[in-house]
Parts: sequence; C-alpha cells; structure tokens
Amino acid sequence: MLNLERLRTLDALARHGSVSAAADGLHVTTSAVSQQMAKLEREVGQQLLAKNGRGVRLTDAGRLLADHAARILSQVELAQADIEAQRGQVVGEVRLGAFPTAARGLFPAALTTLRADHPDLRVRTSELEPEYALRQVLRGDLDLAVALDWSNKRLPVPGGLTREPLLDDAADVAMPADHPLAGRGDVDLEDFADDDWVSWPEGEFCYEWLVFTLRAKGIEPRIAHLAGEHHTQLALIAAGLGVCVTPRLGRGPVPDGVRLVPVRQKVRRHIYAVWRTDADRRPSIRAALAALRSAAASV
Repeated sequence: MLNLERLRTLDALARHGSVSAAADGLHVTTSAVSQQMAKLEREVGQQLLAKNGRGVRLTDAGRLLADHAARILSQVELAQADIEAQRGQVVGEVRLGAFPTAARGLFPAALTTLRADHPDLRVRTSELEPEYALRQVLRGDLDLAVALDWSNKRLPVPGGLTREPLLDDAADVAMPADHPLAGRGDVDLEDFADDDWVSWPEGEFCYEWLVFTLRAKGIEPRIAHLAGEHHTQLALIAAGLGVCVTPRLGRGPVPDGVRLVPVRQKVRRHIYAVWRTDADRRPSIRAALAALRSAAASV
C-alpha cells in the first residue's frame, strides 16, 4: 500500500523541482524529504530520483508515479470536500492569502464576519503577492487567495483553479501638492512623461504593469524609487520625489502634501478570489468566499 504522505512528498518534488524547494513547500526539513523519498523507493522497488549536477531529477518511474500522485491527492481533496459538504458544518481551518492592500482593505471585515457567523472555524491569513499566492493555492499551502490583475494586463491563472470576481478597484495618480497638474480634475498617464516615478519593486506584477502601460503610451518611465508599501510610496511623493499610481482599496489616509487626481482613461485593478477547483464544495471555502464578497460590497 502506497503511503499518502510519501506521495505528497513526491508531488511536491515534481512541482518544485528540487529537494530544498519541496521542503519549503511542505514546511519540513530537506532530510525529511530525502527520508520520505528513500522509503517510497523501497515501497515501489524502483529508483525514483537520480542525481542531476548538484540537485536531483525524477526518473521515468518517478515521473510516472508523480503523475499518479497528483491525481490521487486531487481525489483526496475531492473526498474531503464531499465529506465536509455532506456534514454541512463550517468547522476546522481555512487558510487565506492576499496582497497587501487587499489584506488591509478586505480582511478585517471578512474575518470579523467569519468569526461571528462560524465561531468553530479557525482562520489563518498571510500577506502575499498575487503570483506567489496562486502558487500557494495550487500546491495546497493556501485554501483561498485574493489576487489581482489590471484592465490592460491579465495575470494568468493556472489550470485547476477557480476564480470569482470580488470588485473593480479604481486608481489615481498621486503627486506633490505643488505639482503643476495637482489642480486638474483628471489627468492622463502620458502627462507625466517627464516626471520621476515611484513604483512597486522590480519583478512584481504591478511593476511590470506600470512599465508595460507607460511604454504602450510611448513613454520610457524614469523609475527613481522602488517601494512595496503604498504608505512608503506616498511618503516619497509627499517629499516631492516623484509621482505614482495609487489604487484606492486599502489606501488609508493620504499624507499632507500629496494630491490625488483621477486618471481620465480609467485605470482599474480587477480583484478576485481563487481556490482549487477540487475543493469547491468545502463549506469553509464557501463561507470565506461569502465573507469576502460581503467585505468587497462594502468598499
């Protein structure tokens, strides 16, 4: 009889491509991963891993069994969802992730609703960038994530995941109060072709969106400062160090010395929830989704 936890270890290796990454994903040590794989090889009587430089790779037998492991684990998820749905009670634990402004703008209201309506449900939350949150959901480290894309640049959602829109989030341009355009009723992004920009860190989806959008308008942006937190970005704007695009969800108080002007051609983020399709019937996920819908409707 194949051991389910060892199959889960093999699945993590196949997904992540290395022993260390699989260990991180499973929240165990690398030696624990190696031990589980050695036991699994003894169970099946075949070599599943082979050396590949400093790392390892799956053998043909390893890839074959990993494909079966993925299907078995998916079926286990379905069984758990069906049992929970048949019981009909929102209990146990649900793990939620969201990017920072969604965590700030949606989680307080959503978690308050869950605690009041389902006191036997334990909720754990994490603040994660959208791309990483989707990977966490896909490999089972999160049950549901709040992610985003932009009206002119979509974030691909991997197969096996279901998404549901929560809200559209408008954005403004933040600029110093003494900026020549601070008194305008609205602006275009190309109006700031000669300004320094404050942006999200390189490699993040929103940074890529900003560069993509400005280049599409014929502007090579002068990105002078990188900051992950919107509060930090706005503090830099208040100091007169540039301009930035600032969405409204979770924005909070705006510092003195900063003016917000709407973008004439609406710039919007699409905010949505994502979960594994095979866990769709779990009452805990349905309850979390309902709470997020309610929080989004009140924004």
